Amino acid sequence: MTSDSNEGRSLRDIELEVLEEGREWTRQRLEQKLQAEADRQGGVFPPQQQKGSARAKARQDSKKRRGTHKT
Repeated sequence: MTSDSNEGRSLRDIELEVLEEGREWTRQRLEQKLQAEADRQGGVFPPQQQKGSARAKARQDSKKRRGTHKT
C-alpha cells in the first residue's frame, strides 16, 4: 500500500500504514502455520463448530446480546 506521492503525509500516517501491513503479514503467516499444523494433525482449520455444542450456543447468545446476530 505504498504510494508514489508521499508528499504531505505525516510520519505518523506512514507509521500507521506500515504497522497495519505488518499486522496483516503476521496474520497471514500465523494462518499458514496453523493450517500446516492442522493438516499435519489431520484436522480442519478453522475448526467447524457443532451446531448443538454448548460453546456454539454461548457464542450465539453473546452475539444476540451485542446485536451482531445476522438473520
